[in-house]
Amino acid sequence: MIIGALLGEGWAAMRANRLRTSLTMLGMVFGVGAVIMMLAIGQGAQLMVNESIASMGSNLFIVLSGSTTAGGLRQGSGTVPTLTLDDAQAISELPEIAAVAPTFSNTAQLIYAASNWSTLVSGTTPAFLDVREWTVSSGEAFSDSDVRSATRVLLMGQTVVRNLFGDENPVGKMVRVKNSPFLVLGVLAPKGQSLDGRDQDDTVFIPITTAQRQLFGTEFPGMVRFIMVKAKSAEVMDRAEQGINELLRARHRINERQEDDFTVRNLTAVTQAAAGTTKAMATMLGAIASVSLLVGGIGIMNIMLVSVTERTREIGIRMAIGARQRDILLQFLFEAVMISLAGSLIGVMLGIASAYFFSHFNDALVVVTLSSVVLAFGVAVAVGVFFGFYPARKAANLKPIEALRFQ
Repeated sequence: MIIGALLGEGWAAMRANRLRTSLTMLGMVFGVGAVIMMLAIGQGAQLMVNESIASMGSNLFIVLSGSTTAGGLRQGSGTVPTLTLDDAQAISELPEIAAVAPTFSNTAQLIYAASNWSTLVSGTTPAFLDVREWTVSSGEAFSDSDVRSATRVLLMGQTVVRNLFGDENPVGKMVRVKNSPFLVLGVLAPKGQSLDGRDQDDTVFIPITTAQRQLFGTEFPGMVRFIMVKAKSAEVMDRAEQGINELLRARHRINERQEDDFTVRNLTAVTQAAAGTTKAMATMLGAIASVSLLVGGIGIMNIMLVSVTERTREIGIRMAIGARQRDILLQFLFEAVMISLAGSLIGVMLGIASAYFFSHFNDALVVVTLSSVVLAFGVAVAVGVFFGFYPARKAANLKPIEALRFQ
């Protein structure tokens, strides 16, 4: 009953000063809207990064071949062929390793009927699909017997299928790779973009021996460009990395004073760092937008102080006929909360609409979650209570006689 009366008085006060109330609410409207929109953009970016990380696989290392120095200039990792199939086999026997996939890749032109497409052709082993946690959506993968026999078969990514075959099913069809006929065994499930923006589906996989012996050729037998390694769990990543380094140094006869002729990179650590950075950016966007809520709260405080001054005689009359300090405090506090609530509701709708508007015109992913809406709404109400309390307390502390004399 008391709450109903307070709400009625608050509504009457808001209607009596419609323009002023509307202008005061704008701070909360834009504040809540900005928080929801910024959180939606940040969470969308975080989701995209997480999906890219998941598409790469888990507990991954990449072992790159060595670098070369010419004229005093170091060319970087991968410029000297120092890794072999035997190195990959030796790494796979380490106790911490779940799967190993040596890779020998290059770009090549694929031709089917009147269509052609240039893409990355990677020679590898069947274990590559386990390492990258990649599935075959149609057809089947090539086998170890295909690797031993250097069979001319291949797996296609979705982008290659779309550009060569359109809506036609490529499984069982013959395509030409550098003028050599290859049978399409299967089509890979879509992976999407990697963290660096590369289209992971724009690729073709063939047996590594076929790439070495028939398609690209090698400087020496068994040479590979790099080796993908998957550890058994996240807990053994450090031991696995140490084991790979020690094993390759021993196999390549590198003494303590010599530099490694290979590089081991922990891809999982890199992806976790990227995810952490994106999460921090999303939090920062929300924090920056929250500043506008404080501005809205200050606006509520200012307007309530003006209202207390204008209604001083009214407060004196209420106290003279028996109103207690608590009644006056609740009356003005409810008015501040009602302004904050009304602005917050409009701000929620504005924020959601703005987020999807931004997504439509910028081709960006936005994620509006219930938690972000509740958080923004709750903070806005708390701001209204916090900044409305001082004017309400000032009104409640007025002396009845002084309030009645106020002109």
